Amino acid sequence: MTALTEIIARRIAAVGPMTLADYMAECLLHPVHGYYTTRPPFGAEGDFITAPEISQMFGEMLGLSLAMAWLDQGAPSPVALTELGPGRGTLMADMLRAVRNVPGLSDAVEVHLVEASPRLRLAQERTLAGYAVQWHDRIEDLPEMPLLLVANEFFDALPIRQFTRSSGGWRETQIVQEAGTLRFALGLTTRPGFLEHRIRDTVESDVVEHCPAAGPIMTVLARRIATHGGAALIVDYGGWHSLGDTFQALRHHAPEDPLARPGAADLTAHVDFEALAFAARVVPDIQLSALTPQGVLLERLGITARAQVLARGLTGAALEAHVAAHRRLTHPEEMGSLFNCIALTPGGSQLPPGLTA
Repeated sequence: MTALTEIIARRIAAVGPMTLADYMAECLLHPVHGYYTTRPPFGAEGDFITAPEISQMFGEMLGLSLAMAWLDQGAPSPVALTELGPGRGTLMADMLRAVRNVPGLSDAVEVHLVEASPRLRLAQERTLAGYAVQWHDRIEDLPEMPLLLVANEFFDALPIRQFTRSSGGWRETQIVQEAGTLRFALGLTTRPGFLEHRIRDTVESDVVEHCPAAGPIMTVLARRIATHGGAALIVDYGGWHSLGDTFQALRHHAPEDPLARPGAADLTAHVDFEALAFAARVVPDIQLSALTPQGVLLERLGITARAQVLARGLTGAALEAHVAAHRRLTHPEEMGSLFNCIALTPGGSQLPPGLTA
């Protein structure tokens, strides 16, 4: 039990069951006891390790892919090199280092980070010391200019709602409390309009997940790119078409009961890339790539050649760690197939290298 357990239990006792989305938001973003408010979540000392923390090669490959998209679109200036949910700033630092030798890009780039956590903003400021960085609370606050944007493990942390198919519609997963102890329950049967299309491809007891914030964010992003130009790379774990319970908690790099320690564990769910693509396609003149596994993307971008260059001079434990990092990022049994990517560019433009239509 945590301090947040008591707060959530009192809220449920006062106003009734809590949706999974509200529970995730409270656990992750509570201003005093929230997960991102109280602890460093990344790296060996945190609860999970993201791809940029594994190796600099990840950010270098993505940065160069975006740089080529910039060149293909006529090298517009200025351009906003942007990251959604930038963690400690490691990925942005690696991208900036990779693109500094692209003629004209360093002079054109403005660095923009979309980050709501004051604690993480401080970490990003330390990592990106020497760069002029502008922070924003929301994607809507980004400047009206071409975007070169990456969102790596951003959408998986957005709160989800979860529904189980019943004979007459859907029953939503809720959090209830009994004597201060939290547990899952299913609500009454409803027929939400945003799940009407899923009646055709599910059967009774199937579970589907819906992320209320993801669609609007993708639509805004697609509209910005269609209007002003640029490219976006969305990399996350998940697949095409939500089916099944993927809600999970990580603490000290191991799974645990999501209700056991509210505010003390990271809460995530797999990303439904089909829903992201649907939200982007409502914007005219936007182009989407095919869903591409992370390992395939990185190999197309030349990560193995880069790994060989970085391996020169390494021996012993350092070389073993480098080889393991390459494998972890690319191998199908590790992050290579668990994580996927889609890209956005204006209609009629070339997709970033590594992605296909």
